[in-house]
Amino acid sequence: QVQLTESGGGLVQAGGSLSLSCVASGSNFNFNTMSWYRQILGKGRELVASITSGDETNYASFVSGRFAISRDSLGTGVYLQMNSLKPEDTAVYFCHAEGYQNLRGWGRLNVWGQGTQVTVSS
Repeated sequence: QVQLTESGGGLVQAGGSLSLSCVASGSNFNFNTMSWYRQILGKGRELVASITSGDETNYASFVSGRFAISRDSLGTGVYLQMNSLKPEDTAVYFCHAEGYQNLRGWGRLNVWGQGTQVTVSS
C-alpha cells in the first residue's frame, strides 16, 4: 500500500518561511502528478500547487510567486517552499499523488497524506 507522509508544518510569523516535505512509501508505483492542497478551517480543500513527472508546475492564483513546488529525482517526494507567508495561509496542508501501481497488473493510484498544520501569526 502506498502512503504519503508529510512534515514541516508549524507556527511562523507573518512574512516568514516554511518548507513542507512529503515522502511516499510503498512499492511498484509511478506518480504522474504530485500536489499540495490546503484546507482552511470551515472551507473546502483547494489546490495550492502541482508538479508533473515532466516537471511542469501549476500554482493557484493566491500563491502569487511566494511558493515553489519541487520533487525529487525518484519521483517519490514532493516539497513546498513557502515564503512571505500571510495569516490567510493558515490551513492544514495535504500532499496528494496520482499515478499507477502494479498490483497483479497496473491500476490507477490516488493517495492523500494525513495533513500538516501551518499556522501564520500576524
